[in-house]
Amino acid sequence: TLELGATTFAHICAACHQASGQGIPGQFPPLAKSDYLAKSSKETIIGHVLHGLQGPVAVNGTTYNGVMPPMSFLSDAEISAALTYARASFGNQLSAVAPAEVAKVRGQTASAP
Repeated sequence: TLELGATTFAHICAACHQASGQGIPGQFPPLAKSDYLAKSSKETIIGHVLHGLQGPVAVNGTTYNGVMPPMSFLSDAEISAALTYARASFGNQLSAVAPAEVAKVRGQTASAP
């Protein structure tokens, strides 16, 4: 699954977060050694990938106020693999994200009014 994660990250996520996970200063936050990634729940991070993120977010002491587009076109397996890859790479040592966790978050918003 790390192979799928690395491939998905390279094709989708690296455009903004860079192949190194360092992001682009002032524009796109780093995923490398990210305090935001470490302290946010898996559900929150999954939601960012599925639904996008807009508005200010503080990562490693720097505030970013960009727009992350929704990536809901990705499969649950692709999202879980890419998040697992990011959470286990770039100096991060965070737990894996299962496809079922992505499916649960995707389902919660599908049934919301």
